[in-house]
Amino acid sequence: MTDTLTPAEGAVVEASDGPRKLHGPQQLKRSIGVVGGTLLTLSCVTPASTLFVVVPDLFGSLGTATALTIAIGSLLCVAVAFCYSELGTLIPSAGGEYAMVSTLAGRLAGWLVFVLSLLVVMIVPPVIAMGTADYLAPIVHLDPSLAGAAVMLLATLAGLLDLRANAWITGVFLVLEVIAAAVVAVLGFAHAERGPDSLLSMEVAGPDGRTDPVTALLIVSGLAIALFVTQGFSTAVYLSEELENPRRNVARTVLATLAISAVIILVPVVAITLGASDLGELTGGDIGTMVTAWSNSAVGTFVSLCVALAIINAGIVMVIQNSRVLFASARDKAWPEPVNHVLAKLGRFGSPWVATLAVGVPGAAMCFVDLDTLYGVTGVSVTGMYLLVAVAALLARRGAHRHTPAWRMPLWPAMPVLLIAVLGYVLTRQETAHLLWTGGITAAATLYWALYLRPRRETRWLVTVPQDARA
Repeated sequence: MTDTLTPAEGAVVEASDGPRKLHGPQQLKRSIGVVGGTLLTLSCVTPASTLFVVVPDLFGSLGTATALTIAIGSLLCVAVAFCYSELGTLIPSAGGEYAMVSTLAGRLAGWLVFVLSLLVVMIVPPVIAMGTADYLAPIVHLDPSLAGAAVMLLATLAGLLDLRANAWITGVFLVLEVIAAAVVAVLGFAHAERGPDSLLSMEVAGPDGRTDPVTALLIVSGLAIALFVTQGFSTAVYLSEELENPRRNVARTVLATLAISAVIILVPVVAITLGASDLGELTGGDIGTMVTAWSNSAVGTFVSLCVALAIINAGIVMVIQNSRVLFASARDKAWPEPVNHVLAKLGRFGSPWVATLAVGVPGAAMCFVDLDTLYGVTGVSVTGMYLLVAVAALLARRGAHRHTPAWRMPLWPAMPVLLIAVLGYVLTRQETAHLLWTGGITAAATLYWALYLRPRRETRWLVTVPQDARA
């Protein structure tokens, strides 16, 4: 787990006269600042589609405790964001988590983080994209799989463009989804049926209409999904190779995105909890019906269309993010050489076009697959990924890294230690089937490491640090 990394082609190495770059693979160009990075990262969190697609599932299992669970998850994410901010400025690479963890905790740990992140980034976009049909229903009735596939293909085409252009496209869509979330919040508070004390009442409607209590163990179990609700803030580290002045702007982008997304999601959740006509309606989680009841069909249609645009927006940003991960893995020689060569190609707009197609087209195909259990698998993967990032953060100030210029988190090492303990406990409370699926995929990845990557450790899985990362 602690194999020493050997510099890859294109990596930065230390010489007596300063950092020196080895000739080799292409690097992404730095073209966006904090505003553009925050717009792209917020769009990956996609607050409105998360609110309308993911949160209803939490209402179904946690009822009035949903807002409390998301609030606890957001507090945990503050500690996670500190880890990402420090590691993202220490190792600003398009590889994101795997580049950071590989450099600090060893290549096997980095490989496992890569696999977990790949699970998340490949599953989530088509799952969310299939929700588009529900929110276009006021205008046109579409098959969810066909609508989801169309969204994924549209996102793939947009992902082939220049990143700066995508920042503005996604920024416009982001404004619309924030408006939709604000409308829900205003209507919910204006039609409040219960007081703020109901947020701590810990009740959910049972299947036979009775009121069931929400236990502390249910809240802990729900934290895996709650962590996923604001998970997109980590996109900033994937974009760190394209952010101007990453030493300063990565941390600003990560922390600003988490704060904004938590407010955009949590405030409407509180409003919905207070405004639902009864516990049964809240547990049902049909937010669109609630909005129509609080206003009229025209407002309900407007909110639904904004959510549909938010889902398209999320698809674009997730394809951008995921293609960067795949591009970086090829540049860092994770695959047989012919595959690495193809996936590392850059197009005329400076985007990794083959990697973009490799992410978007299979994502469109996945819209025709039954993905009922994949939210659970995603929750387990996100929790495991955060845990390994926290381990890397615990090791970030040893050896040469102690003196490397980087943003440094407060309360180190207490913050990552606490995070490791809490996330480890959260994992133990997840459903066995979800743990087995994720564990099986991780075991297969470990076998690939043992049989292919480790025997070729001089030429495979070599993390590239951008040439100007130490500037």
